[in-house]
Amino acid sequence: MKRIGVLGMPMDLGQGRRGVDMGPSAIRYARLQAVLEELGHEVHDYGDVDIPIAESLRHERESGGLSYLEPIRRACEDAIAHLEAMPDGAFPILLGGDHSVAMASVTGASRHRRIGVIWVDAHADFNTPETSPSGNIHGMPLAHLCGLGDPRLVNLGWEGAKVRPEDVVLIGIRSLDPGEVRLLRERGVTVYTMKEVDTLRVPAIAEAIAGKFKGFERVHVSLDADVLDPEIAPGVGTPVPGGLTYREAHLLMELLCDTGLVTSLDLVEVNPILDIANRTARIMVELASSLLGKKIY
Repeated sequence: MKRIGVLGMPMDLGQGRRGVDMGPSAIRYARLQAVLEELGHEVHDYGDVDIPIAESLRHERESGGLSYLEPIRRACEDAIAHLEAMPDGAFPILLGGDHSVAMASVTGASRHRRIGVIWVDAHADFNTPETSPSGNIHGMPLAHLCGLGDPRLVNLGWEGAKVRPEDVVLIGIRSLDPGEVRLLRERGVTVYTMKEVDTLRVPAIAEAIAGKFKGFERVHVSLDADVLDPEIAPGVGTPVPGGLTYREAHLLMELLCDTGLVTSLDLVEVNPILDIANRTARIMVELASSLLGKKIY
C-alpha cells in the first residue's frame, strides 16, 4: 500500500494546440482515485496548480523566443512547492497538461536527491531554445531537466540540472528533431526507439532498466499518452503512427511495477477535445493501475 498524492497541472501553454489543459479533469473523470483505492492505496488529491489561460497572456507570448516562458516557470515553481510539501514517502502522481509540467514533477519528486527518469513518449522532448523548430516548451522539458537550455528553466526549484543524462531512459521514441539526435548522443542518454521495442521486446528493455536503476532511491516514470499508437489513444495533440500497442504498454508498466523501483509518476498530454468517449484518459488510468500493482491473476 502506498500513500499517493495527486496533483493536477492543467497546462496548455507549452504547446500550440488547445485542450490539453482539460487532461487532469479527464483523468480524474476516468476514476483514477477510485481505481487506485481499489488496489489498496491511500490516495489524497491536492487539486490543481493555478495556471492562467492563454487568452489572458497575450503580452507574455514570447520571452527570448520561447512561448509563455514566464507563466510556465511560475506554474512549475508553484507545483514544485506543492510536491515538496507532500508527506515524506508519498508517491506523487502529477496530471498534465502538456509535457512541460515534467520540469516540475521530476524536480519536486527528487527532493534534491539523485533520481532516475524513465521517459515513455513518442518524442524525446530534448530540444533547447537553439534547436527547437517551434519555440514550444513542451518539446524541451527533458533537456532543461538535464541542465541544457534557458537558465530560467534549468534553475527551477534550485540551481542546476535535476537529473544526470546518464540517468535517463527513453522508451517508445519515433519522432526526433535533428538537434535532439545530436544532443542525445553527445550526452549519453539511453534511447529505446520503436525499432528497439520491436527487436528487443519489452521484457528485455524492462530488465535492462531494472539493472540500470538498481539501488536508486528515486525513479520517476513520465508517461506521455502519445507513446501509444493513435488508433488506441486518439486524444493527443501530437500523434505519431506506429506506437506502443495496448498490451506492450501494460506489460511495460507491469514489469516496472515488479522492479519495486518506481517512486513517482506523470500522466500527461491527454487532450479530451481530440479524444473519443474519454478513451485515452481511461487507458492512462489503466496503465497507472498496472504500474501501481494491478495483477491479472
